[in-house]
Amino acid sequence: MALKSKRNKEIGKVVDRDKVYTANEAIEILKACPKVKFDQSVEFSLNLNIDAKKHQVRGTASLPHGTGKKQVVVVLTGGDKQEEAKKAGADFVGAEDLVEKIKGGWLDFTTLIVSPDMMRDVGKLGKVLGPRNLMPSPKAGTVTNDIGKAVEEIKKGKIEFKLDKAGMINTIIGKLPFETDKLVDNLKNLLGAISLNKPASAKGAFFKSLVISSTMGPGLKIDLQSLNLG
Repeated sequence: MALKSKRNKEIGKVVDRDKVYTANEAIEILKACPKVKFDQSVEFSLNLNIDAKKHQVRGTASLPHGTGKKQVVVVLTGGDKQEEAKKAGADFVGAEDLVEKIKGGWLDFTTLIVSPDMMRDVGKLGKVLGPRNLMPSPKAGTVTNDIGKAVEEIKKGKIEFKLDKAGMINTIIGKLPFETDKLVDNLKNLLGAISLNKPASAKGAFFKSLVISSTMGPGLKIDLQSLNLG
């Protein structure tokens, strides 16, 4: 408790929690907070100005500088598509054999990509995959016949975003050791992708508020206008 209190005091010296920062300022402040023994993620919490009960916002974004997180990709497909998946960099490739392995509790992966013909088998894994946000979907590009492209995009930094019941989108935009400009690039690309998914019936400003933080750091309010999103 004493160590935590000391760390909070150190954070308090560099953070004004009532201030609204530019993205660059916020990231520099997060970098200036007391260090920890691992590379922290930079986390993104966007509040949308819509009713989450009436609207769903879900899609994908390609982060130009990646997430900094190792992506372990599993592909479920058959025939020539298996070789295509391997050449694209998939970590594990199979069909019914991997379905059975997952059914048995194996979940040592970050993304599951499947060809449409495998969805009948994958549907049986909903109770295992759903709670861990590992269920593939066409909207996320993880149910597709273009297996090679899907694998390559995930490996390069493609992520999925989804509005939760509280009207928030929470994800990461990279690792804190990334250069500030690269984190801002990732942030802008993510916001741009989300804006493309604005429901046609939603009126007024789409983005309500944005906070970014590090894994062990404070949440800092971001001035959305300073990002010049257009």
